Amino acid sequence: MRDLLKNPRLNLILGVFIILSLLGCNKPPEKVRKQAAVNVRVAEAETRSLRPFVEAIGSLAPRSQVTVSSELDGILDSIAVDEGTVVKKGQAIAEIRPTDYRLALEQAAAQLAQSETGLANVRQEYERKGALYREELLTRQQFDDITARVKLAEAEAARARSGHNLAKEKLARTRIFSPLTGSVKEKKVTAGDYVRNGSFLASIVQTDLLKLIFSVSEKDVGSLRLGQEVDFITDSFSDQKFHGRLSAILPVLDERTRTLQAEALVSNADQRLKPGLFARVTLYTGTAQKRVVAPITALIYDGSKTKIFVVEGEKAREKNVITGRKYGEYMEIVEGLQDGESVVTVGQNNLMEGVPVHVAR
Repeated sequence: MRDLLKNPRLNLILGVFIILSLLGCNKPPEKVRKQAAVNVRVAEAETRSLRPFVEAIGSLAPRSQVTVSSELDGILDSIAVDEGTVVKKGQAIAEIRPTDYRLALEQAAAQLAQSETGLANVRQEYERKGALYREELLTRQQFDDITARVKLAEAEAARARSGHNLAKEKLARTRIFSPLTGSVKEKKVTAGDYVRNGSFLASIVQTDLLKLIFSVSEKDVGSLRLGQEVDFITDSFSDQKFHGRLSAILPVLDERTRTLQAEALVSNADQRLKPGLFARVTLYTGTAQKRVVAPITALIYDGSKTKIFVVEGEKAREKNVITGRKYGEYMEIVEGLQDGESVVTVGQNNLMEGVPVHVAR
């Protein structure tokens, strides 16, 4: 051993080893790295008064549509409407040439006057002969004859009266009136055309009161009640909300789509809404209730679970939630979230339970 220590080369190696060992023992401990905070944005969960509703797509239709036809034969003297003309109920829209019908009325009036005069004469004769018969100055046969003549005269007068009334009615029908307030959808004739009884003249749709027709899914059928409020918007007036009331619920579901058709009545006094417009419908099915809501952007869908990150102190906390209905940009949170909690709306996809966060202002 003493000989080994006298070896200079070996001593040099041992010295280097000892120095390296001492340096290794004096190495300062490695600093623990601090976890970086994740930048996020937050919004507060809110309690709002919300009304349950059903959403649907529908379209507007006239409440009523009628076909106006001629009830007489004759030449059409005038027609005062065109497609799109707005008409009132009882407004004259066309006239059939009345000349023949006026003459027929005059003839019927003359026949009525003649028959009534004849009836009056026969009745006078009946009174005279009745007196003679009671004094036994007239035979039974003669009295029966005058009685029969009275009955025939009465029947003739009744026929003449009916003929006169019919002629009067036909003359009145030469003027054709709108049966409802609305707009002319289609016109089939022009002045000078010869029309017959039943000829199509024009169709009129009611536009001061419209039907909103829409369908709801099978799962929502049980919440429908007549009289419920309906709101809707159209592309033509996207900045305005219109209103109506549920007026009809059809009794049978469509087996192909599993939906049920419903109708709401909509006032349209200013005539702005047009039949055929599409509408996005909101049907309110109950009264307003207090519900906790959070921005839809805060929700994270993980398979069958839905979760939200909230900020507690300076750390992220993960919460499983149960959602309800969507209300615009917000989602109802049925369970798992309290009013006033700070919900992460931006940056939540980078979070885990307990991760430090920095809330951007």
